Amino acid sequence: MSTPTPPLRIGRHTLGSPFVLAPMAGITNRAFRRLCREYAGGGAYVSEMVTSRALVERHPETMRLVEHDPDEHPRSVQLYGVDPVVMAAAVRLLVEEDRADHIDLNVGCPVPKVTRKGGGAALPWKKDLFAAIVRAAVREASRYDVPVTVKMRVGIDEDHLTFLDAGRAARDAGVAAVALHARTAAQHYSGHARWEEIARLKEALDPLPVLGNGDIWSAEDALAMVAQTGCDGVVVGRGCLGRPWLFADLAAAFAGSPSRVTPALGEVAAALRRHATYLVEMYDGEELLGCRDLRKHIAWYLKGFPAGSTLRTELALVDSLDRLDDLLARLDPSAPWPGSDAEGPRGRAGTPKTVALPEGWLDSQELTEAQRVLVGQAELSVSGG
Repeated sequence: MSTPTPPLRIGRHTLGSPFVLAPMAGITNRAFRRLCREYAGGGAYVSEMVTSRALVERHPETMRLVEHDPDEHPRSVQLYGVDPVVMAAAVRLLVEEDRADHIDLNVGCPVPKVTRKGGGAALPWKKDLFAAIVRAAVREASRYDVPVTVKMRVGIDEDHLTFLDAGRAARDAGVAAVALHARTAAQHYSGHARWEEIARLKEALDPLPVLGNGDIWSAEDALAMVAQTGCDGVVVGRGCLGRPWLFADLAAAFAGSPSRVTPALGEVAAALRRHATYLVEMYDGEELLGCRDLRKHIAWYLKGFPAGSTLRTELALVDSLDRLDDLLARLDPSAPWPGSDAEGPRGRAGTPKTVALPEGWLDSQELTEAQRVLVGQAELSVSGG
């Protein structure tokens, strides 16, 4: 037994276990969040990112993305926005219509179609705009006692680090916590997360809660991050792909228990089948849509297990629950947990790359009029969710 880690307070919410499921596009929908919650309560499970403009315009897909199960608490929604006025309207919709208990602002997305127009990880470079967006969100959310958090990166690249200034601005705007993915946007998901920057941010913002994100592939990694950086909790993304039981490991580790989940292949198949059921339910009984959504998860679930290339390929093309049952029946349920072969990094890491930015973006930390017009269009390319 090790020393238990204290609960995490985010505004009026107390997370009995200080972990957060990171929002991931196409992954952290209502079905996957439900599956993860079944393994461990006590944390927070954040929705896929939605754009503030699409939310205000009530795009059908966006409205579906912010739906939660009746037993989800806190209901966490991540918003992306580049206009303080639109951000305020989006937050107002969420809190006035009682659609969220916690709102997270995304200023860490490294995707070129977002940064090219000044959004995501490019946004904190423009200090005034960033501060205005955070203040607008906090102002509207605080009227209903809904806490706002911010998830950011270390910076754009090595020469343009933003996390300390952005962290202080977010604190001054009244956020309840700040999460840091300890990579620059240029790193994307490559290389190693720089946990030492999480420690620097915690030191700069203490006592504001700071959450660490990056390279948490196991409960032991989470404990090591907290020990090395002094952060108040962890945000877990790619480490749980195909391993929703990682949250049971995290809950045990933070409670001081050495207990870990090491499922045999039959248990993994059962989790995969349950995931499929929840996806079909989410798509109102449309089996083809649910199974198509499941396909991306197959390789992650089976990582390290003996399954054979033919069966893996057939599973990756599954189109109905009956077909899924037939294929899963061909797996050896007694095959034991393969240990290290099933653990470690998963998901695409990519390679370092030059961040796509608006022309002249790095010339000044003040927004020019031409850039203001461009930023105003930044959400259009990702509207609808």
